[in-house]
Amino acid sequence: MAQLIKLRDYISRYEVNPYHYPTQFIRLKRENWEKLLLLWEKENEAQRKAEMEEKLRREQEKERFRWQNLFQRNTKAEDPVIFKRNLPKSKDNLRKYFLNRLFPFQLKWATSTLTQVSFTDKKYYFDEQLKFLLQHFPDIYLIMYYPIVNVKKAPVDMDIIMISPVEMEIISIIKEEPNTIVIVDDERTWTVNYNNDTSKKIISPIISLKRTEQIVRSILKKHDLSYTIKKTVLSEDAHLVYAQEPYNVSLVGASDFKRWYEQKRDLTGSLKGMQLKVAEALLEHCLTTSVRRPEWENDDDNELTLLVEDK
Repeated sequence: MAQLIKLRDYISRYEVNPYHYPTQFIRLKRENWEKLLLLWEKENEAQRKAEMEEKLRREQEKERFRWQNLFQRNTKAEDPVIFKRNLPKSKDNLRKYFLNRLFPFQLKWATSTLTQVSFTDKKYYFDEQLKFLLQHFPDIYLIMYYPIVNVKKAPVDMDIIMISPVEMEIISIIKEEPNTIVIVDDERTWTVNYNNDTSKKIISPIISLKRTEQIVRSILKKHDLSYTIKKTVLSEDAHLVYAQEPYNVSLVGASDFKRWYEQKRDLTGSLKGMQLKVAEALLEHCLTTSVRRPEWENDDDNELTLLVEDK
């Protein structure tokens, strides 16, 4: 599960210590998954035992009713053995359950520290795009979700930034209905054609990609850092049609999305020192808006409540 190190202008634990929290998140996630997996295995065993007991009860009940019919005696049937599951039955669904329980914890780390907290727009708890980015890629990806930076004391919105151990990818997402056609006209405007023969003009996402890249490069230069930077226009459902791909920008539409997705998921390895330095430099220049946490509110970096109680 990718790590959300910055969300808009909300305060983040990662900006407090960008070297400690990425590894701590990986450790907490692994430990909680192992505990949950153990509970799941125990629950499966308990269910198998309950099903065997219920099968035996039914066989004995059939035998009792047979003798009841012979001697015309009434016997009370035993209550059936009912087993109630707390966890999903399949391992795939267990993983989904785990990731969904982990998502609010990630938002917590991306919107608060032990002493500070940001007023968070609740829409991010239901942001499917954000959830997709976090839940479908490995822990070694560090994600900045539409961060805001200070440029000459003015706030500037940036695109999504994914920092992997080998490169940084700046992403602009086009969200449209399936089979929509997006025509890449020029660097200023693109045309979106719908199935009902209607169309609209949109501002070219390349404009914001270039702005984000320029800001990122200036920050890295200030910190004497060098890192590979890619720019990508991404659409899972719409088809991106173009005569020639824009210079130094990857266009990933519906037909190429699976390839892009699998390539990202297949990246293996561990967090790298240069990767964390790059993240630290960017976080240092991000805008942060927060207030002091009320004294009566307790918080704990290790508090990761994902599990059902072990009964």
